[in-house]
Amino acid sequence: MFHGLSAFPLTPMNETGINENEFVKLIERLAAAGVDSIGALGSTGNYAYLSREERIRVLQLAVGYAEGIPVMTSISSMRTADVLRLAEDAQRAGASAVLLAPVSYQALTDEEVYSLYKQVTCSLSIPLCVYDNPGTTHFHFSDELHGRIAELPNVRSIKIPGVPSEPEAAKTRVSHLRELIPSSVTIGVSNDPFAAIGLNAGCEAWYSVLGGLFPKTCMRMTRLALEGFADEANRLSKQLEPIWTLFRQFGSLRVVSAAAEMDNLISSPSLPLPLQPLNPSAREHLKSILVDIQLMESS
Repeated sequence: MFHGLSAFPLTPMNETGINENEFVKLIERLAAAGVDSIGALGSTGNYAYLSREERIRVLQLAVGYAEGIPVMTSISSMRTADVLRLAEDAQRAGASAVLLAPVSYQALTDEEVYSLYKQVTCSLSIPLCVYDNPGTTHFHFSDELHGRIAELPNVRSIKIPGVPSEPEAAKTRVSHLRELIPSSVTIGVSNDPFAAIGLNAGCEAWYSVLGGLFPKTCMRMTRLALEGFADEANRLSKQLEPIWTLFRQFGSLRVVSAAAEMDNLISSPSLPLPLQPLNPSAREHLKSILVDIQLMESS
């Protein structure tokens, strides 16, 4: 399940709670498209804003409506004790894998992060994906630390935040990490604007925000890159540059939630406070971008 497109859907919610019906429809949309895996409760899935009970419920819905597609879920939390409890919840709910970022209020050392993954992997019976997300955690993995963690039992993938924009530099970056980790551990690129570059550079998976909303387009780009059609994958990514620009400016969560609202896939408001939706001018710009993406999705 750590190859190809892993689509990360929104968890539609507001101050009254989670909209379960809308979430189920998003999962059914991904299942119908035949994505390689589903990443429930990622950053796009608002895991950090949900209680333990809410996270269990969302995961149960994802597994129940995924039609056999593997579901990975975040178990990230501030305390190791809570991470371990979430790992148990995930296994009982039928998750195929877990995703773990070193979330913390205090800055963590390399040894503290290694200890976290060591404790968690020792109690797991399903695979784990390491979530390298410095923009959120403010922790920066070295490739050497990735290499140590990748040797732990049940570690099967590393979700890196992006790659250099220059193709040869991207290949060098991925190759260096590959030299330090077992062949059984895949490398997946996130940060959607870097997806084509990362896949062309040797990443085996794309952990995708946009894929949670427009899976067919993102699957097409993933397949092109993995099958060696680098120019075509880059061309498709370039067509998506307008939405990548909005991602950079406003953050991918705000953009995809607004896009889902505008496509009538979810209702408004769909973000937990204090998060605010896109401003009117940005939404108007997004409206014109969505026309082109919808054509790509239906082609």
